[in-house]
Parts: sequence; structure tokens; C-alpha cells
Amino acid sequence: MTGVANPKRLPRAVREQQMLDAAVRVFADRGYHGASMDEVAELAGVSKPMVYLYLGSKEDLFGACIRREAARLMERITSAVHDAATIECRLVSGFEAFFGYVAEHKDSWNVLYHRARALGPPFADEVDRARHDIIDAVTGLVDQRGASAGEAGALSHALVGAADALAEWASRTGEPATVTTARLMNLVWIGIERQIDGASWRPASS
Repeated sequence: MTGVANPKRLPRAVREQQMLDAAVRVFADRGYHGASMDEVAELAGVSKPMVYLYLGSKEDLFGACIRREAARLMERITSAVHDAATIECRLVSGFEAFFGYVAEHKDSWNVLYHRARALGPPFADEVDRARHDIIDAVTGLVDQRGASAGEAGALSHALVGAADALAEWASRTGEPATVTTARLMNLVWIGIERQIDGASWRPASS
């Protein structure tokens, strides 16, 4: 158990991040109920009492993992769209950032998308809050093209739902983020453009 008997002296913030890194891996592999604080401590190279001292109970630790991973995902997306000049570029940049994050941080995605949601409240509520933050950000992009509030909100929910489903599919297939982004843009972009210009689907007359 490397480092437990005489751990290196590190700032508390650094040590906490190491513990959270270890916890995300363990929760992703074992699930919440299968994970043990002993395994988290061993992987982080600290004693179990130190994990409890710094991050609290197992429930506290899992909640901290969810909040950190959700914040990292949101930061990745907002940073990507910040300098994009048009809504099309922002959507492409945002989708690529989202799919890229999922591909690069599979343990994080597993904890957010599978482990937390399966447990219900309060953990699933944390994920829902993060998801609605993303929906709100997408709504802001759609609003810039003159869609009504109701249309923008509905379209944003549809876009985020489609992105969630494709991210799950891409995480299993290993498809590159750029390719998955192109799939989603091919599916939605022409429709968004036409809807904003006033076109709408109507059922064929019988």
C-alpha cells in the first residue's frame, strides 16, 4: 500500500484532488455500493482516516465526485464555445468538447451517466442540476437566432438528449468526437436553420 504509512506532505487541496481521482475510478469500476473506502484510500496512497477527515463519509465522497466531474464537463463546454463567432460554430465546438470529454474521461462519464443516475436522489438530483446547466447554455445559443422561449427550451432539451444518447453510443464504439459531432450536426443543423426561418413540418394529407 504505497504511501499510506508515511505519505508525502502535500497541500490539502492537492491531496483532496488525488483522493477524488481515486474515488472516481473506484466508483466507476465498483458502483456506489460495491466501492469501499479502503480501496479509495489505497489507490490514493493515503490512510482511510485521512479520506474521512478530508472528504467525509462515503456518501459525502460520492457527492463530491459528482459535483467535481459535472463542473469539469461544464467548464470544458463553456470554454470551447466562448470564442466561437456563430451559433453553428458554437454548437460544433460545444458538441466536440462534450464528446471529447466523454471519450477522454470514461470513468467520469460512467459515474455521472450510470452510477449516480441509478441511485436516485440525492445523487441523481446532482446530475440533473448539471444537465440543466448544460441545457440552459444551449438555450442561450438557440435564443441568439430569434427562437421563442418555448421553442428554444424544447429544442435545447432535444439537442442535449440526442447528445447524451450519442455520447453513450460513442463511448461503447470508440468513435472519435469529431465524427460523432458530425453525426449530430447532420441530424439537427438543417432542421434548426429551417425552423428558425419559419418552416415547420406538417403531416401529409390523406
